[in-house]
Amino acid sequence: MKNKKNIFTIILVIVFGLVFVPRIIDRLVNNDVSRSESRSLKLDNFEKNIESLPYLIINDERKKVPGFKFVNQNGELISNEFYLGKVYIVEFFFTTCTTICPIMNTNLVHIQNSFTTFPNFGIASFSINPEYDTVNILRKYAKDNGIENPNWNLMTGEADEIYELANDGFNLYTAASSDFIDGFEHSGYFALVDKEGYIRCRQDEFGNPKIYYKGSVNFKEKLDLNGEAEEITVLKEDLLKLLNE
Repeated sequence: MKNKKNIFTIILVIVFGLVFVPRIIDRLVNNDVSRSESRSLKLDNFEKNIESLPYLIINDERKKVPGFKFVNQNGELISNEFYLGKVYIVEFFFTTCTTICPIMNTNLVHIQNSFTTFPNFGIASFSINPEYDTVNILRKYAKDNGIENPNWNLMTGEADEIYELANDGFNLYTAASSDFIDGFEHSGYFALVDKEGYIRCRQDEFGNPKIYYKGSVNFKEKLDLNGEAEEITVLKEDLLKLLNE
């Protein structure tokens, strides 16, 4: 009886080898993977198959970040040349903001923590209240909000230069008035800049550029109270595209 069981087991092993082993080998040769395997390789597939992120074209020319030079939270002079060779996100904010800035910087800290393995990733945050936002204030703000990326500069300087950079350089609406909550108003969008200093963005279904990414909706929410969708997920995808160029 024991011999019969052994013979049966041997037959099963032989049948398995004849039927399934060639299939497994064939799948490996053709780079075919199971569903669970494909999920684990999602990032690799994404990097290989994505199309290049379009440039922002203005008057038939690629839109480049204009030159700037401001002081950061460590008292260092930072210019646009600091970011050459890096992919970075641009925002305009102020530390005393009680409306959208806390959400924007929560989103940016989340992105910072998601891209810790990329030394060529950075963020440029320009204060639209530079009179109050001194180096010491910005340094404390960075510490209090978990800003740790060495390429994340919180910058202050001449108000006229910062507003010109925002409104003319990036076309990101920024204004100051006593009529506004907290005394200032801004769009709450992020710009994405590639390693050569060009603004890059997605296109909509009609081929029009979706120039900026909404930063004022928390990344954990699909929709805010106004029905606005979060765009941090797509920003992270596009950031990854540029980092892998």
